[in-house]
Amino acid sequence: MSVCLEAEKALSTERVIAPQALASEWPEKLDIFGIGITPTSYDDATALIVDAARRGESKLVSCYAVHAAITFCSEPQLRDVSNDFDMVTPDGQPVRWALNLLHGAGLKDRVYGPELTLRLCRHAANEGVSVYLYGGSPEVAETLKQNLQSMLPNLKIAGYESPPFRALTPEEDQAVIDRINGSGAGIVFIGLGCPKQDLFAHEHKDSINAVQVCVGAAFDFHAGAKSTAPTWMQKYGLEWAFRLIQEPRRLWRRYLVTNTSYVVRLCGSLLNIPKVLRQRARQARRLSTNK
Repeated sequence: MSVCLEAEKALSTERVIAPQALASEWPEKLDIFGIGITPTSYDDATALIVDAARRGESKLVSCYAVHAAITFCSEPQLRDVSNDFDMVTPDGQPVRWALNLLHGAGLKDRVYGPELTLRLCRHAANEGVSVYLYGGSPEVAETLKQNLQSMLPNLKIAGYESPPFRALTPEEDQAVIDRINGSGAGIVFIGLGCPKQDLFAHEHKDSINAVQVCVGAAFDFHAGAKSTAPTWMQKYGLEWAFRLIQEPRRLWRRYLVTNTSYVVRLCGSLLNIPKVLRQRARQARRLSTNK
């Protein structure tokens, strides 16, 4: 396991936690296949997360593309974990399309984990909120830290580490909690892959005093370990095809199962016209009230 010196040195520093009574309200999630997805934008999500971090609130955030949505809606235990998150952004275009089709959410763009990561880091740097990086290989964690500091010299990275590719012992787990809390970080970016990162965040909901943001492949992308899809493929929801071309042996079964399941579930939901009309009417009232 790779652990940065900043985290080790900060163990004696306790971050002051703001009163929870001042906590800001987060938008209500909308149901997609039994899990809640947040109808939000980059600007709104960034503002809410950084504000919560500045206040010292403990929150859970994740970003769902098709694979994550199907993974978490398919098992009751995972579904319960997902629905306990404070925000789940529509990371993939098909997830955004589902929100618009089933609820009339009116979202003009998705909230993609790698892009959200950069926006959060920029805003955190401006607000004096420090971040912690948890995940990736030792090389990826080190390169990610260097790249972020190169892009954003004012960003305070309170700590970074690459956990072992196995379950932590109770002693190791407590040491992680102590390092993160001792670092004073307001935002913890977690890049462990789905669903491992979400399970880690949920298990530490009451012990890590920060906003935990699960961002998946953002670590690899921003460290340069993996390439991102061309913009036009991202726009039309074809990132899965780009990644499949890069890693066919590892990903072909995943995308065959999850993409097919997603299309079947979405078509089934759309056929329930009375429910769709009720959902769209309910969301229209919400949007009207919030204007």
